[in-house]
Amino acid sequence: MAFAGPSHLLSSSSACLRRLNPSLFSAHSHSPWTPRRAARRSCAAIAAERDVFTSPEDAKSFDFTSEERIYKWWESQGFFKPNVDRGGDPFVIPMPPPNVTGSLHMGHAMFVTLEDIMIRYFRMKGRPTLWLPGTDHAGIATQLVVEKMLAAEGVKRTDLTREEFTTRVWEWKEKYGGTITNQIKRLGASCDWSRERFTLDEQLSRAVVEAFIRLHEKGLIYQGSYLVNWSPNLQTAVSDLEVEYSEEPGNLYFIKYRVAGGSRDDFMTIATTRPETLFGDVAIAVNPEDERYAKYVGRLAIVPLTFGRHVPIIADRYVDPEFGTGVLKISPGHDQNDYHIARKLGLPILNVMNKDGTLNDVAGLYSGMDRFEARDKLWAELVETNLAVKKEPYTLRVPRSQRGGEVIEPLISKQWFVTMEPLAERALDAVEKGQLVILPERFEKIYNNWLTNIKDWCISRQLWWGHRIPVWYIVGKKCEEDYIVARNAEDALSKAQEKYGKSVEIYQDPDVLDTWFSSALWPFSTLGWPDLSREDFKNFYPTTVLETGHDILFFWVARMVMMGIEFTGTVPFSHVYLHGLIRDSEGRKMSKSLGNVIDPLDTMKEYGTDALRFTLCMGTAGQDINLSTERLTSNKAFTNKLWNAGKFLLQNMPDRSDFTAWDLLLANKFDSEASLEKLPLPESWVVTGLHELIDRVSTSYDKFYFGDAAREIYDFFWGQFADWYIESSKTRLYHSGDGSASNMTQSVLLYVFENILKLLHPFMPFVTEELWQIRGIRNVRAEYSVEPAKRISASVVATADVLEYISKEKKVLALLSKLDSENVRFTESLPCDANQSVHIVAEEGLEAYLPLADMVDVSEEVKRLSKRLSKMQTEYDALLARLNSPSFVEKAPEDIVRGVREKASEAEEKISLTKNRLSFLQSTVST
Repeated sequence: MAFAGPSHLLSSSSACLRRLNPSLFSAHSHSPWTPRRAARRSCAAIAAERDVFTSPEDAKSFDFTSEERIYKWWESQGFFKPNVDRGGDPFVIPMPPPNVTGSLHMGHAMFVTLEDIMIRYFRMKGRPTLWLPGTDHAGIATQLVVEKMLAAEGVKRTDLTREEFTTRVWEWKEKYGGTITNQIKRLGASCDWSRERFTLDEQLSRAVVEAFIRLHEKGLIYQGSYLVNWSPNLQTAVSDLEVEYSEEPGNLYFIKYRVAGGSRDDFMTIATTRPETLFGDVAIAVNPEDERYAKYVGRLAIVPLTFGRHVPIIADRYVDPEFGTGVLKISPGHDQNDYHIARKLGLPILNVMNKDGTLNDVAGLYSGMDRFEARDKLWAELVETNLAVKKEPYTLRVPRSQRGGEVIEPLISKQWFVTMEPLAERALDAVEKGQLVILPERFEKIYNNWLTNIKDWCISRQLWWGHRIPVWYIVGKKCEEDYIVARNAEDALSKAQEKYGKSVEIYQDPDVLDTWFSSALWPFSTLGWPDLSREDFKNFYPTTVLETGHDILFFWVARMVMMGIEFTGTVPFSHVYLHGLIRDSEGRKMSKSLGNVIDPLDTMKEYGTDALRFTLCMGTAGQDINLSTERLTSNKAFTNKLWNAGKFLLQNMPDRSDFTAWDLLLANKFDSEASLEKLPLPESWVVTGLHELIDRVSTSYDKFYFGDAAREIYDFFWGQFADWYIESSKTRLYHSGDGSASNMTQSVLLYVFENILKLLHPFMPFVTEELWQIRGIRNVRAEYSVEPAKRISASVVATADVLEYISKEKKVLALLSKLDSENVRFTESLPCDANQSVHIVAEEGLEAYLPLADMVDVSEEVKRLSKRLSKMQTEYDALLARLNSPSFVEKAPEDIVRGVREKASEAEEKISLTKNRLSFLQSTVST
């Protein structure tokens, strides 16, 4: 079988027993994968799939170009889909959705690697595993991309209607939106792509509206004018996460503020980096313990260049006497700290800025001037009027838009907000009560601190692309006084007519919701919420692990916890695993300006995906990792060392046609103390070392210590197996003359190497899969859940000339396909039990019949397929109901309708195949 299929190979037997012979790594511990398509393959399947894989016998080193072929083979076999029928506690990871505009970078490579390690490990343990992928609509980023595309055509967004623009965005998404998905696949991500989600999918959009309505009904959503991060170029509020601070050269301006009623010598000098905001000053503040200015507290100061506007001089402990001159101008309309001081003291708030970054009428003669142009002109006038003291070079911490790059302006703006404090309390309790575990543990303190001091969340954005806020206003009424929250326009109009009469006119709020609002619902909206009857929601929620970068612990993780508890009553995941940032070899953050960005796609081409993954996983949870070419080169060498070990094994194993020798080799067991005592010292030493390794690695896997697990495997393989045991085995293989000793050495080589591959597979899936397939493929057996040790009979039907050729390879065919060599028949006519057999067409003129009675309990298989068919029919009926609804077909976006039609067509095809297979099985029962 392929590693991607579930296996008993990581069962929970005791450590003591595993030290003797861990059942998780027994030579025949493969469990078959779930049947997914009609069984019409065997010899041809083996031949075709052997084209996917390359043997170490034929290739000098592992060919990285085969990675995409291997991945496509995994997908084609359905290995990434969870099989809940197996039972057991599901292991579920909701993938952090990358932006639909994104292109693969090392941050993506990090989270894909770590999450894939978890998923593959627990899949191999036999648990139903779901890694649910998807992408984020990325409101600002996507709108920017499409606006640039339109600009190249000479079209502005405002030249189009909102509907025309969003249509163009959907067209762009259909054409380019799959780029990041395909790149994530290149990393080996074993996601269930049949469940891929997009935050603007119909189901997720319905969840967003439902969440808004429920929060509003509880009084947790309100509208008001408050200070927000404003992007003048994008003309929208942006979240804290979308603001990046950079150190840039600037100036510190020292300005005289005269004291009203005083002499010419009575003035206070204020140091500011933004003199243009003085038009918004509402007070001057000093520290109450600063004796220099005590005499002025309680008096008034004159704001320069404002024709004598007076503001109070106040005392507040917030003021740092050591910074600048110890005097602080309070401009609450343009500074977060000043804003909080003004709110605390009841000071008025003046806004001097228009939304495009120009000064407004409050600035008098400077009205209409760009903020930076005004800064230079204002300073020149201060110099001219002797109100300028000096200007000094100063390093500024400048807030810039992550998307547009322009300087962000703190600005008073009317927005929608969520009251966070009551939501935060329950999220804090979840960690305190152990319902949520954060790894590494030190991040709990940061999580608790942020939630304890949480601010209300601005959730509205002034964009056209995104989830439209489900609020409607009444024409002729003030927005603050009369608005309606509804699930759709029809519902809103009906509510408005009940209150204002049939002639009422309404219009929808033009804003959209913050992208992070829909992302906060991700773990449960992707599984069908608010429809709690959905099978995926019942089977896979709550999820198990949320893995992401520690830098978005607050902005995303904490919000998911709050929303999950609020809407489902349950913490959305039991564990949060936080990884660090990837830096260059010198520890610097990767950036285009430094020229130190490492492209993961280029890296995979040069070093192989496995080497990149192994390098990324070697770090410690939560710690930044320095990525160097030296590490990549070393792990590429490790890949080649594995390959060469596989080559050595194949060269020193029995001939594939020597069935008897293989039976003797595989008969050797290492599952008891007595069996280990019979081993020669080198073999006993390496097998015992392997079992101890399995103990340590299993513990590390279960504790999410992936770096420790990787190092343990690396050290054992390279130091104890490859460099020591393989070398010592040569004396028995080449020089002993003792057939039994040689056979035992072959058994140990195979046993240890196979288990090393199993241990390594979650880290290095491609090369381990390639090496594993040296064992051959048994598709039909797998589809019918045939026990691995069971030999089945077969009738091979072909023309005389084909039979003459293939009958000579009877032992090879039996060995590779695990057939009973005594009951393989070659004939030119149909066998008498053909109607009770699985029929495989290998190619024209070559067919095979495998008796069902040899492979499966037909009655049990009929029950299983009947249950599966009922579930498929229910899902298909639901799709048809949507397609038969005029309101859906006529009003939903065309691509959404098309997607539902495609799903319905696919479901119909699956139902047909399942019915045919069920009918076939039922006919064999009646026969």
